[in-house]
Amino acid sequence: MANNHLGFYLLMLLKIVTTFAIPPKTLKEACIGEIGFELQFNIYNDSCPEAEAIIFSWVEKAVMEDSRMAASLLRLHFHDCFVNGCDASVLLDDTGDFVGEKTAPPNLNSLRGFEVIDAIKSDLESVCPETVSCADILAVVARDSVVLTAGPSWEVPMGRRDSFSANKAAATNGIPAPNSSLTDLVAKFQNVGLTLQDMVALSGAHTMGKARCSTFSSRLQSSSNTNGPDNNPDFLQSLQQLCSGSDIDALAQLDLVTPATFDNQYYTNLLSGEGLLPSDQILVSQYQTREIINSYAEDTSVFFEDFKISMLKMGSLGPASGNDGEIRRNCRMVN
Repeated sequence: MANNHLGFYLLMLLKIVTTFAIPPKTLKEACIGEIGFELQFNIYNDSCPEAEAIIFSWVEKAVMEDSRMAASLLRLHFHDCFVNGCDASVLLDDTGDFVGEKTAPPNLNSLRGFEVIDAIKSDLESVCPETVSCADILAVVARDSVVLTAGPSWEVPMGRRDSFSANKAAATNGIPAPNSSLTDLVAKFQNVGLTLQDMVALSGAHTMGKARCSTFSSRLQSSSNTNGPDNNPDFLQSLQQLCSGSDIDALAQLDLVTPATFDNQYYTNLLSGEGLLPSDQILVSQYQTREIINSYAEDTSVFFEDFKISMLKMGSLGPASGNDGEIRRNCRMVN
C-alpha cells in the first residue's frame, strides 16, 4: 500500500512539474522534426487519457526492482533516435526475412529493458488498442526514468509513429561508440542535427548506469594514459584491477559517486579524470566542450535545463508520421 501511495504521489508531482518544465516557445522550437512534422502535447488526452500514468507505473516498478534499469531505458531512446529518427525501429526483432537493429555492434548484448517496453505496450493495448505508438512509449519512458532517479522533468510532445523497417548499417555506423574521438563524436551528433552543446548535455546521461570492461579497455592499455592532465592514475588503477581477470564483461559504474542518481556528478568526474568511457573523458580535451562541462559541474540547474532542451530536440528527430508509419500492436514486429 505504501508503494501505491508513493507511485501516486510521484505521478502527481510529475504532472505538476511538467506544466512548468520549459517555456512554451522553447518547447515549440524544440519539437519540430527534420521532416517538418510538429509533435503535439496532450495528444492522447481523449484517445488514451491513462497512457502516461500506465507508462509511469511500469517504469517505477522496473526501477524499484533494478535501479540500473533507469539508465537502460533512457539509453533505448537514444539508440532509437540516432538511427533514422525516433521511430521505435530499435525494438524490432530479427526474423527469417527481416534484419533489425538489435544485432548491430552498439546494441548487441548491450541494450536492455525490452521486456519493460513489452509490458507497457501490452497494458496500453488492453486499455486503448492501436493508439499509443512504441516510439512515443520510448520517449515517455526516457523522461520517467530521469524523473525517478531525481533528475528533471519535462512535458513530452507526442505523435510519433512506428517504422515499418530498421537499418542495421545505420545503427552500426551512426550511434556514437565508447571509443570515439572528439571529432567523430561531434560529427555523429551533427549528422542528426544536434549541436556541440547538445552533445555535452546529452552525454550527462552517463551520470548513471554501468559499462563493460570491453567498452573502456583503451583507457587501460597504455601507461601514457595515466600521465595526462585530465586523467586520474588511482582511478585508472582501480579499473585495471576490476578488468584484470578473464571476464571482459565485468561491469563498472559510469559514476562511482552517485551511481543510481541523475545529477551533475558526471561532469565533476570528468574534470577529475574519472570519466569511465574514452568518449566521456575526451570531452574535456577541447576548450569549448570543457567550458560547458565546467558550467554543468558548477550548477546542476544549468545542466538540467540544457538536458531537457536537448532531450526534446533529440526526441523530435525525423519522426515517422501519417502514412510513413503505423501504431504497432506489438513493439517487436510490424503489424
